[in-house]
Amino acid sequence: MATATKAPARPAAKPGHSNFEYSARDRSGKLVTGTLEASDVSAVLSRLKGQGLAPVSVEESKAGRGMQMEINLPGSNRVGLKDLALMSRQFATMVSSGLSLIKALAILSEQTESKKLAETLATVRGEVETGISLSTALAKHVDVFPPLMVNMIRAGEVGGFLDQVLVQLAENFEAEVKLKAKVKSAMTYPVVVFVIAILAVVGMLLFIVPIFAKMFSDLGGALPLPTQVLVWLSEAMKYAAPVGVVGLVVGSVVWRRVKNRDGVRNVVDPLKLKMPIFGTLTQKIALSRFTRNLGTMLRSGVPILQSLEIVGSASGNVVVQRAAVDVMESVRSGQSLAGPLAQHRIFPPMVVQMMSVGEDTGALDSMLHKISDFYDQEVEATTEALTSLIEPLMIAVLGSIIGAMIVAMYMPIFGVFNLIN
Repeated sequence: MATATKAPARPAAKPGHSNFEYSARDRSGKLVTGTLEASDVSAVLSRLKGQGLAPVSVEESKAGRGMQMEINLPGSNRVGLKDLALMSRQFATMVSSGLSLIKALAILSEQTESKKLAETLATVRGEVETGISLSTALAKHVDVFPPLMVNMIRAGEVGGFLDQVLVQLAENFEAEVKLKAKVKSAMTYPVVVFVIAILAVVGMLLFIVPIFAKMFSDLGGALPLPTQVLVWLSEAMKYAAPVGVVGLVVGSVVWRRVKNRDGVRNVVDPLKLKMPIFGTLTQKIALSRFTRNLGTMLRSGVPILQSLEIVGSASGNVVVQRAAVDVMESVRSGQSLAGPLAQHRIFPPMVVQMMSVGEDTGALDSMLHKISDFYDQEVEATTEALTSLIEPLMIAVLGSIIGAMIVAMYMPIFGVFNLIN
Protein backbone atom coordinates (compact mmCIF):
# COMPACT_ATOMS: atom_id res chain seq x y z
CA MET A 1 0.00 0.00 0.00
CA ALA A 2 1.36 3.39 -1.01
CA THR A 3 2.32 5.80 1.75
CA ALA A 4 1.64 9.50 1.75
CA THR A 5 4.25 12.15 2.42
CA LYS A 6 2.99 15.35 4.01
CA ALA A 7 4.82 18.61 3.23
CA PRO A 8 4.99 21.37 5.84
CA ALA A 9 2.59 24.29 5.76
CA ARG A 10 3.74 27.24 3.69
CA PRO A 11 3.57 30.96 4.54
CA ALA A 12 0.71 33.14 3.35
CA ALA A 13 0.54 33.59 -0.41
CA LYS A 14 1.77 36.69 -2.18
CA PRO A 15 -0.80 39.20 -3.52
CA GLY A 16 -2.46 37.76 -6.63
CA HIS A 17 -1.53 34.20 -5.64
CA SER A 18 -3.22 31.51 -3.58
CA ASN A 19 -2.07 28.42 -1.73
CA PHE A 20 -3.27 25.14 -3.30
CA GLU A 21 -3.30 21.79 -1.54
CA TYR A 22 -2.44 18.92 -3.87
CA SER A 23 -2.00 15.18 -3.88
CA ALA A 24 0.00 13.44 -6.58
CA ARG A 25 1.90 10.23 -7.27
CA ASP A 26 5.62 10.13 -8.02
CA ARG A 27 7.36 7.78 -10.42
CA SER A 28 7.43 5.00 -7.82
CA GLY A 29 3.68 5.29 -7.24
CA LYS A 30 3.98 6.83 -3.77
CA LEU A 31 1.29 9.35 -2.88
CA VAL A 32 2.71 12.81 -2.15
CA THR A 33 0.67 15.63 -0.58
CA GLY A 34 1.64 19.22 -0.02
CA THR A 35 0.91 22.88 -0.70
CA LEU A 36 2.01 25.09 -3.60
CA GLU A 37 1.63 28.81 -4.16
CA ALA A 38 0.39 29.76 -7.63
CA SER A 39 -1.96 32.06 -9.52
CA ASP A 40 -4.44 29.33 -10.50
CA VAL A 41 -5.01 25.56 -10.68
CA SER A 42 -3.46 25.21 -14.15
CA ALA A 43 -0.21 26.71 -12.90
CA VAL A 44 -0.14 24.13 -10.09
CA LEU A 45 -0.74 21.29 -12.56
CA SER A 46 2.09 22.51 -14.79
CA ARG A 47 4.52 22.71 -11.87
CA LEU A 48 3.60 19.23 -10.64
CA LYS A 49 4.06 17.71 -14.11
CA GLY A 50 7.38 19.54 -14.43
CA GLN A 51 8.52 17.84 -11.22
CA GLY A 52 7.62 14.42 -12.59
CA LEU A 53 4.46 14.03 -10.48
CA ALA A 54 1.07 12.78 -11.65
CA PRO A 55 -1.63 15.04 -10.11
CA VAL A 56 -4.49 13.29 -8.32
CA SER A 57 -6.33 16.27 -6.83
CA VAL A 58 -5.74 20.03 -6.52
CA GLU A 59 -7.87 22.45 -4.50
CA GLU A 60 -7.42 25.89 -3.02
CA SER A 61 -6.23 25.81 0.58
CA LYS A 62 -8.64 27.07 3.23
CA ALA A 63 -5.77 28.21 5.48
CA GLY A 64 -5.27 31.96 5.52
CA ARG A 65 -9.00 32.81 5.36
CA GLY A 66 -11.20 33.93 8.24
CA MET A 67 -10.47 32.35 11.61
CA GLN A 68 -7.84 30.08 10.04
CA MET A 69 -5.60 33.00 9.05
CA GLU A 70 -1.96 32.51 10.02
CA ILE A 71 -0.54 34.85 12.61
CA ASN A 72 3.12 35.82 12.17
CA LEU A 73 4.78 37.09 15.32
CA PRO A 74 7.43 39.85 15.09
CA GLY A 75 10.79 38.34 14.20
CA SER A 76 9.27 35.00 13.11
CA ASN A 77 10.10 35.78 9.48
CA ARG A 78 13.82 36.26 10.04
CA VAL A 79 16.59 33.86 9.09
CA GLY A 80 19.30 33.64 11.72
CA LEU A 81 22.86 32.35 11.70
CA LYS A 82 21.73 29.21 13.47
CA ASP A 83 19.33 28.41 10.60
CA LEU A 84 22.08 29.00 8.03
CA ALA A 85 24.57 26.87 9.98
CA LEU A 86 22.18 23.92 10.17
CA MET A 87 21.21 24.31 6.51
CA SER A 88 24.88 24.40 5.41
CA ARG A 89 25.73 21.30 7.43
CA GLN A 90 22.80 19.33 6.02
CA PHE A 91 23.45 20.63 2.50
CA ALA A 92 27.08 19.51 2.67
CA THR A 93 26.08 16.03 3.86
CA MET A 94 23.58 15.58 1.03
CA VAL A 95 25.88 16.93 -1.71
CA SER A 96 28.80 14.77 -0.57
CA SER A 97 26.44 11.74 -0.56
CA GLY A 98 25.76 12.20 -4.25
CA LEU A 99 22.34 13.91 -4.17
CA SER A 100 21.70 16.45 -6.90
CA LEU A 101 21.43 20.13 -6.00
CA ILE A 102 17.74 20.20 -6.92
CA LYS A 103 16.92 17.20 -4.75
CA ALA A 104 18.98 18.54 -1.85
CA LEU A 105 17.30 21.94 -2.06
CA ALA A 106 13.87 20.29 -2.12
CA ILE A 107 14.66 18.30 1.04
CA LEU A 108 16.07 21.36 2.80
CA SER A 109 13.03 23.49 1.95
CA GLU A 110 10.75 20.82 3.43
CA GLN A 111 12.56 20.18 6.71
CA THR A 112 13.89 23.59 7.76
CA GLU A 113 12.06 25.16 10.70
CA SER A 114 12.37 28.74 9.41
CA LYS A 115 9.40 29.61 7.20
CA LYS A 116 11.32 32.39 5.48
CA LEU A 117 14.25 30.10 4.71
CA ALA A 118 11.94 27.33 3.50
CA GLU A 119 10.20 29.69 1.12
CA THR A 120 13.49 31.10 -0.16
CA LEU A 121 15.04 27.66 -0.70
CA ALA A 122 11.97 26.60 -2.68
CA THR A 123 12.43 29.69 -4.87
CA VAL A 124 16.17 28.97 -5.25
CA ARG A 125 15.36 25.41 -6.28
CA GLY A 126 13.05 26.67 -9.01
CA GLU A 127 15.73 29.07 -10.26
CA VAL A 128 18.38 26.32 -10.30
CA GLU A 129 15.98 24.13 -12.30
CA THR A 130 15.97 26.82 -15.01
CA GLY A 131 19.74 26.36 -15.46
CA ILE A 132 21.35 29.17 -13.46
CA SER A 133 24.09 28.45 -10.95
CA LEU A 134 23.43 27.99 -7.23
CA SER A 135 25.51 31.03 -6.24
CA THR A 136 23.66 33.25 -8.71
CA ALA A 137 20.31 32.06 -7.35
CA LEU A 138 21.43 32.68 -3.76
CA ALA A 139 22.73 36.15 -4.65
CA LYS A 140 19.19 37.21 -5.55
CA HIS A 141 18.18 36.88 -1.89
CA VAL A 142 20.56 39.24 -0.11
CA ASP A 143 18.20 39.49 2.89
CA VAL A 144 18.66 35.76 3.60
CA PHE A 145 22.10 34.69 2.33
CA PRO A 146 25.06 36.92 3.29
CA PRO A 147 27.70 37.86 0.67
CA LEU A 148 30.26 35.69 2.47
CA MET A 149 28.12 32.61 1.84
CA VAL A 150 27.38 33.50 -1.80
CA ASN A 151 31.01 34.12 -2.72
CA MET A 152 32.29 30.99 -0.99
CA ILE A 153 29.70 28.85 -2.80
CA ARG A 154 30.68 30.51 -6.09
CA ALA A 155 34.32 29.61 -5.43
CA GLY A 156 33.30 26.04 -4.58
CA GLU A 157 31.32 25.74 -7.82
CA VAL A 158 34.25 26.96 -9.90
CA GLY A 159 36.79 24.74 -8.10
CA GLY A 160 34.56 21.67 -7.93
CA PHE A 161 34.63 21.33 -4.14
CA LEU A 162 31.20 22.63 -3.19
CA ASP A 163 30.73 20.05 -0.41
CA GLN A 164 33.96 21.15 1.29
CA VAL A 165 32.94 24.81 1.05
CA LEU A 166 29.57 24.03 2.63
CA VAL A 167 31.30 22.26 5.53
CA GLN A 168 33.55 25.30 6.05
CA LEU A 169 30.51 27.56 5.93
CA ALA A 170 28.74 25.43 8.53
CA GLU A 171 31.77 25.51 10.83
CA ASN A 172 32.08 29.28 10.37
CA PHE A 173 28.42 29.94 11.16
CA GLU A 174 28.47 27.51 14.10
CA ALA A 175 31.49 29.27 15.59
CA GLU A 176 29.74 32.64 15.17
CA VAL A 177 26.59 31.32 16.84
CA LYS A 178 28.65 29.88 19.69
CA LEU A 179 30.45 33.19 20.18
CA LYS A 180 27.20 35.15 20.32
CA ALA A 181 25.68 32.61 22.72
CA LYS A 182 28.62 33.00 25.12
CA VAL A 183 28.27 36.77 25.24
CA LYS A 184 24.48 36.63 25.52
CA SER A 185 24.50 34.04 28.31
CA ALA A 186 27.07 36.02 30.28
CA MET A 187 25.19 39.30 29.96
CA THR A 188 21.65 37.97 30.48
CA TYR A 189 21.75 37.74 34.27
CA PRO A 190 23.12 41.26 34.94
CA VAL A 191 20.67 42.79 32.45
CA VAL A 192 17.68 40.98 33.95
CA VAL A 193 18.67 41.97 37.50
CA PHE A 194 19.17 45.58 36.41
CA VAL A 195 15.75 45.76 34.69
CA ILE A 196 13.98 44.19 37.68
CA ALA A 197 15.71 46.60 40.05
CA ILE A 198 14.72 49.61 37.94
CA LEU A 199 11.11 48.41 37.87
CA ALA A 200 11.21 47.95 41.64
CA VAL A 201 12.48 51.51 42.19
CA VAL A 202 9.89 52.98 39.83
CA GLY A 203 7.15 50.91 41.49
CA MET A 204 8.14 52.16 44.94
CA LEU A 205 8.13 55.77 43.76
CA LEU A 206 4.75 55.43 42.06
CA PHE A 207 2.80 53.30 44.56
CA ILE A 208 4.55 53.05 47.95
CA VAL A 209 5.95 56.53 48.54
CA PRO A 210 2.61 58.35 47.88
CA ILE A 211 0.98 56.30 50.69
CA PHE A 212 3.66 57.37 53.16
CA ALA A 213 3.52 60.97 51.86
CA LYS A 214 -0.23 61.17 52.55
CA MET A 215 0.27 59.75 56.04
CA PHE A 216 2.99 62.28 56.80
CA SER A 217 0.91 65.19 55.51
CA ASP A 218 -2.05 64.13 57.68
CA LEU A 219 0.15 64.11 60.76
CA GLY A 220 1.62 67.51 59.97
CA GLY A 221 5.08 68.72 60.87
CA ALA A 222 8.21 69.26 58.79
CA LEU A 223 9.66 66.31 56.91
CA PRO A 224 13.41 65.54 56.90
CA LEU A 225 15.27 66.63 53.77
CA PRO A 226 15.83 63.04 52.44
CA THR A 227 12.08 62.37 52.75
CA GLN A 228 11.25 65.64 50.98
CA VAL A 229 13.52 64.66 48.10
CA LEU A 230 11.91 61.23 47.92
CA VAL A 231 8.39 62.74 47.86
CA TRP A 232 9.46 65.17 45.12
CA LEU A 233 10.87 62.26 43.05
CA SER A 234 7.60 60.38 43.52
CA GLU A 235 5.59 63.34 42.21
CA ALA A 236 7.96 63.79 39.27
CA MET A 237 7.81 60.08 38.43
CA LYS A 238 4.06 60.36 37.73
CA TYR A 239 4.94 62.46 34.68
CA ALA A 240 8.37 61.06 33.90
CA ALA A 241 7.27 57.40 33.73
CA PRO A 242 4.81 57.80 30.78
CA VAL A 243 7.22 60.10 28.96
CA GLY A 244 10.04 57.62 29.55
CA VAL A 245 8.02 54.67 28.20
CA VAL A 246 7.03 56.62 25.07
CA GLY A 247 10.59 57.84 24.61
CA LEU A 248 11.95 54.31 24.98
CA VAL A 249 9.57 52.94 22.33
CA VAL A 250 10.17 55.80 19.90
CA GLY A 251 13.91 55.71 20.51
CA SER A 252 14.13 51.97 19.83
CA VAL A 253 12.18 52.34 16.56
CA VAL A 254 14.34 55.25 15.41
CA TRP A 255 17.54 53.47 16.40
CA ARG A 256 16.64 50.39 14.36
CA ARG A 257 16.21 52.58 11.31
CA VAL A 258 19.37 54.68 11.63
CA LYS A 259 21.86 52.35 13.34
CA ASN A 260 23.27 51.03 10.04
CA ARG A 261 23.74 54.43 8.41
CA ASP A 262 27.35 55.44 7.74
CA GLY A 263 27.07 58.71 9.64
CA VAL A 264 25.79 56.95 12.76
CA ARG A 265 28.29 54.08 12.57
CA ASN A 266 31.23 56.47 12.11
CA VAL A 267 30.37 57.97 15.51
CA VAL A 268 29.04 54.97 17.45
CA ASP A 269 31.50 52.21 16.43
CA PRO A 270 34.67 54.04 17.62
CA LEU A 271 32.88 54.88 20.87
CA LYS A 272 32.15 51.19 21.44
CA LEU A 273 35.88 50.47 21.42
CA LYS A 274 36.58 53.29 23.90
CA MET A 275 33.97 52.24 26.45
CA PRO A 276 35.38 51.26 29.84
CA ILE A 277 35.23 47.52 30.48
CA PHE A 278 33.09 46.71 27.41
CA GLY A 279 35.47 48.28 24.87
CA THR A 280 37.95 45.43 25.17
CA LEU A 281 35.20 42.86 24.71
CA THR A 282 33.93 44.64 21.58
CA GLN A 283 37.45 44.67 20.14
CA LYS A 284 37.98 40.97 20.72
CA ILE A 285 34.63 40.06 19.16
CA ALA A 286 35.41 42.16 16.06
CA LEU A 287 38.90 40.62 15.69
CA SER A 288 37.55 37.08 16.09
CA ARG A 289 34.86 37.66 13.46
CA PHE A 290 37.28 39.36 11.03
CA THR A 291 40.00 36.70 11.20
CA ARG A 292 37.56 33.77 11.10
CA ASN A 293 35.68 35.08 8.06
CA LEU A 294 38.86 36.02 6.19
CA GLY A 295 40.50 32.66 6.90
CA THR A 296 37.40 30.75 5.80
CA MET A 297 37.10 32.69 2.54
CA LEU A 298 40.79 32.35 1.67
CA ARG A 299 40.66 28.62 2.39
CA SER A 300 37.67 28.33 0.05
CA GLY A 301 39.55 29.93 -2.81
CA VAL A 302 37.83 33.33 -2.86
CA PRO A 303 40.17 36.05 -4.28
CA ILE A 304 41.86 38.01 -1.52
CA LEU A 305 40.61 41.47 -2.60
CA GLN A 306 37.05 40.23 -2.75
CA SER A 307 37.48 38.49 0.62
CA LEU A 308 38.79 41.65 2.28
CA GLU A 309 35.88 43.71 0.98
CA ILE A 310 33.33 41.22 2.29
CA VAL A 311 34.88 40.51 5.71
CA GLY A 312 35.40 44.23 6.32
CA SER A 313 31.70 44.96 5.95
CA ALA A 314 30.78 41.78 7.87
CA SER A 315 33.01 42.57 10.87
CA GLY A 316 30.30 44.66 12.52
CA ASN A 317 32.59 47.63 13.24
CA VAL A 318 33.47 50.49 10.91
CA VAL A 319 36.98 50.75 12.41
CA VAL A 320 37.80 47.21 11.23
CA GLN A 321 36.17 47.99 7.89
CA ARG A 322 38.49 50.97 7.38
CA ALA A 323 41.48 48.76 8.16
CA ALA A 324 40.30 46.23 5.55
CA VAL A 325 40.09 49.01 2.95
CA ASP A 326 43.68 50.04 3.71
CA VAL A 327 44.79 46.42 3.36
CA MET A 328 43.04 46.19 -0.02
CA GLU A 329 44.95 49.22 -1.28
CA SER A 330 48.21 47.72 -0.02
CA VAL A 331 47.56 44.39 -1.77
CA ARG A 332 46.60 46.15 -5.01
CA SER A 333 49.95 47.94 -5.02
CA GLY A 334 51.81 44.65 -4.46
CA GLN A 335 52.69 45.22 -0.82
CA SER A 336 52.13 42.99 2.21
CA LEU A 337 48.80 42.10 3.73
CA ALA A 338 49.73 42.60 7.37
CA GLY A 339 51.69 45.85 7.00
CA PRO A 340 48.78 48.35 6.98
CA LEU A 341 47.16 46.68 9.98
CA ALA A 342 49.98 47.91 12.20
CA GLN A 343 48.72 51.46 11.60
CA HIS A 344 45.35 50.64 13.18
CA ARG A 345 45.25 50.43 16.97
CA ILE A 346 42.40 47.92 16.97
CA PHE A 347 44.83 45.25 15.70
CA PRO A 348 47.30 44.26 18.46
CA PRO A 349 50.96 43.58 17.50
CA MET A 350 50.44 39.85 18.07
CA VAL A 351 47.77 39.70 15.38
CA VAL A 352 49.89 41.65 12.91
CA GLN A 353 52.95 39.47 13.52
CA MET A 354 51.02 36.21 13.23
CA MET A 355 49.42 37.32 9.97
CA SER A 356 52.82 38.38 8.64
CA VAL A 357 54.26 34.96 9.46
CA GLY A 358 51.29 33.23 7.85
CA GLU A 359 51.71 35.37 4.75
CA ASP A 360 55.41 34.55 4.48
CA THR A 361 54.91 30.81 4.98
CA GLY A 362 51.89 30.52 2.67
CA ALA A 363 49.63 29.36 5.51
CA LEU A 364 47.69 32.57 6.08
CA ASP A 365 44.30 30.84 6.28
CA SER A 366 45.49 28.46 9.02
CA MET A 367 47.09 31.32 10.96
CA LEU A 368 43.90 33.36 10.75
CA HIS A 369 41.88 30.49 12.19
CA LYS A 370 44.38 30.14 15.05
CA ILE A 371 43.96 33.86 15.80
CA SER A 372 40.19 33.45 15.70
CA ASP A 373 40.30 30.50 18.10
CA PHE A 374 42.51 32.49 20.46
CA TYR A 375 40.11 35.44 20.55
CA ASP A 376 37.11 33.14 20.97
CA GLN A 377 38.73 31.92 24.18
CA GLU A 378 39.57 35.49 25.14
CA VAL A 379 35.95 36.54 24.65
CA GLU A 380 34.77 33.69 26.85
CA ALA A 381 37.25 34.60 29.59
CA THR A 382 36.42 38.31 29.34
CA THR A 383 32.67 37.74 29.58
CA GLU A 384 33.12 35.52 32.64
CA ALA A 385 35.35 38.15 34.26
CA LEU A 386 32.85 40.91 33.44
CA THR A 387 30.01 38.90 34.91
CA SER A 388 31.99 38.28 38.12
CA LEU A 389 32.75 42.01 38.34
CA ILE A 390 29.34 43.40 37.38
CA GLU A 391 27.18 41.23 39.66
CA PRO A 392 28.59 42.38 43.04
CA LEU A 393 28.83 46.01 41.87
CA MET A 394 25.21 45.95 40.69
CA ILE A 395 24.00 44.37 43.93
CA ALA A 396 25.91 46.97 45.98
CA VAL A 397 24.69 49.97 43.96
CA LEU A 398 21.06 48.91 43.69
CA GLY A 399 20.99 47.76 47.30
CA SER A 400 22.27 51.19 48.35
CA ILE A 401 19.59 52.96 46.28
CA ILE A 402 16.70 50.89 47.59
CA GLY A 403 18.08 50.98 51.13
CA ALA A 404 18.37 54.78 51.01
CA MET A 405 14.76 55.01 49.82
CA ILE A 406 13.54 52.84 52.71
CA VAL A 407 15.51 54.87 55.27
CA ALA A 408 14.13 58.13 53.83
CA MET A 409 10.57 56.80 54.11
CA TYR A 410 10.96 55.69 57.73
CA MET A 411 12.88 58.70 59.05
CA PRO A 412 9.68 60.71 59.82
CA ILE A 413 8.23 57.72 61.70
CA PHE A 414 10.86 58.27 64.40
CA GLY A 415 9.11 61.56 65.25
CA VAL A 416 5.53 60.29 64.90
CA PHE A 417 4.92 60.11 68.66
CA ASN A 418 6.07 63.69 69.10
CA LEU A 419 3.67 64.82 66.37
CA ILE A 420 0.79 62.90 67.98
CA ASN A 421 1.51 64.42 71.41
